Amino acid sequence: MNLQPELTPRLSEGRWALFLDIDGTLLEHAAHPDAVSVSEELRLLLQTIERRLDGALAFITGRSVAAVDRLFDPLKLRTAGLYGLEHRLAPGGPVEAADEPADMAALADEIELELASQAVYVERKGPVLAVHTRAAPHLLARATKLVEQALDRLPKGYRVIAGNAGVELMPLEAAKGAAIRRFMDIPPFAGRRPVFLGDDTSDENGFETTNAAGGISIRIKPRGPTAARHVIADVTGAIGWLQANFGDLAIEAGRGDARRSRGP
Repeated sequence: MNLQPELTPRLSEGRWALFLDIDGTLLEHAAHPDAVSVSEELRLLLQTIERRLDGALAFITGRSVAAVDRLFDPLKLRTAGLYGLEHRLAPGGPVEAADEPADMAALADEIELELASQAVYVERKGPVLAVHTRAAPHLLARATKLVEQALDRLPKGYRVIAGNAGVELMPLEAAKGAAIRRFMDIPPFAGRRPVFLGDDTSDENGFETTNAAGGISIRIKPRGPTAARHVIADVTGAIGWLQANFGDLAIEAGRGDARRSRGP
């Protein structure tokens, strides 16, 4: 992992495929995932980017595809939800969904019983269990311990991912890097260079995959070592960078008016 990532570059001319985390990258975090909202300006920017990239834009997120659709309605972009356990490979197309296993449901019930009354939000996302402690940071260690202890009771094939303000339990096959690779194997992504923006521990696998493919990896609000090779300070900076490289101000990345665009 890089201890000192470089400042985020202006993209040169080329054929790019853009992959975007949502929470902490495009939207500021909130104590509850449903407490965030999407501006009309962000929706229009994403529509512009999708058009300019001939469709080579996808969300890579821990949210379910259904949750993403509610958040960005009426947009229904290509999405890998639940860290790649769910996919929509075409805008507005069918969703490959994932159900909640019985053992995960029982575990969620137990953790909710112990922590939910203490400003901790337990989010049930099918085969993924997320415990959000942003509103109660002093309980992060306790939540992490509970989830780690649960590994011994679950079938093999699960892992724990500790984040900046919570902890998640998920199947091993839930990996953002695998989701990026799946998109890169199909049109309109195939043959392009990937760009991936993310902000958390769960995005590190996506950074590694992007680096291996010769792409651009960017971490938002970095905290300590990261596999990302470039950084942006905050969500506002991330939106500005996207606008400058892919939005209305970027007529063509690396050419003409793009050199005079605002952005980092």
